[in-house]
Amino acid sequence: MSFRPPVPADAAQISALIADCPPLDTNSVYCNLLQCSDFADTCIVAERDDAIVGWISGYRPPTKQDKFFVWQVAVSDSVRGEGLGGQMLDALLERPALQGVLSLTTTITEDNAASWALFESFAGRHGATLRRTPRFDRERHFGGEHETEWEARIGPLPTAYRKLSKTRELI
Repeated sequence: MSFRPPVPADAAQISALIADCPPLDTNSVYCNLLQCSDFADTCIVAERDDAIVGWISGYRPPTKQDKFFVWQVAVSDSVRGEGLGGQMLDALLERPALQGVLSLTTTITEDNAASWALFESFAGRHGATLRRTPRFDRERHFGGEHETEWEARIGPLPTAYRKLSKTRELI
């Protein structure tokens, strides 16, 4: 298994992986293309035998640079149960682009047991607290067309993830 930032040529394969991972929302290939180009520093792919078998997309909100928002986590059926989601999160948070991050956030529907397990496990491994609050309401935000999205906030993250590099301190 190898981890790397995505490149634009990965967008179609990433879209296919996401489509094979219900209940994930499928985005357009164009959306994934932008993630693979403009947000490559905060996204990661996992490859085995030249096939993309894992994907995490995320970003640092412009007004909250101490946070990292995980947009999607997709893991192929062929590698489920190997802890790949947690390994990708760890590898991603070790990147220079994410230095200074104090907490991780994501949104998850109530019934997405796999995602809750991933983020609870991540918080537990790192001695961090997971707090859960409703973020986007089924009726108010989705017009009844989508389940409520609950925000999972994990923090504080371990010191190793929070350190600011000398480069960042000078900026």
